[in-house]
Amino acid sequence: MPRILLARGDITVQRVDAIVNAANSSLMGGGGVDGAIHRAGGPEILKECRLLRAERYPDGLPTGEAVATSAGRLPARWVIHTVGPVYSRSTDRSGLLARCHTSSLGVADALGARTVAFPAISTGVYGYPLDEAATVAVRATLGAETRVEEVRFVLFDERAHSAFERALRAALDSK
Repeated sequence: MPRILLARGDITVQRVDAIVNAANSSLMGGGGVDGAIHRAGGPEILKECRLLRAERYPDGLPTGEAVATSAGRLPARWVIHTVGPVYSRSTDRSGLLARCHTSSLGVADALGARTVAFPAISTGVYGYPLDEAATVAVRATLGAETRVEEVRFVLFDERAHSAFERALRAALDSK
């Protein structure tokens, strides 16, 4: 079980082995965390994403799956791209959100990464409520079979940090 840390701030400045990108299925960059990672990492990341689309994912990266590129100019070694689900009130998509975390940790294991930074996947334009997303993310991470030693959730603001803090406390109290 990896050690979980919570940090408030900018995921693009984290000194970890791998940063997880809340990507869209096109892998071509976008808004929010995805855009910030592409801007800070530089054109190398986009070049590798284009190659992944051409060679492995012509229809885009499926929701819940993960794939890695180098990190370009970021202080990390790799970026692990994963596509979170769009929130739905009528359909439970928590399994897909959990899979984003476990798939990303599986990719991290394949790379030999020991430290991984995650954003709050799907909580931006994809509309996942913070408290629900935090609970799913923390439980999936704590339950994952992984050799990753440290998972750092890097949260943009105090509201997100508080939601993840509550989720982590609840998950640890139930063990």
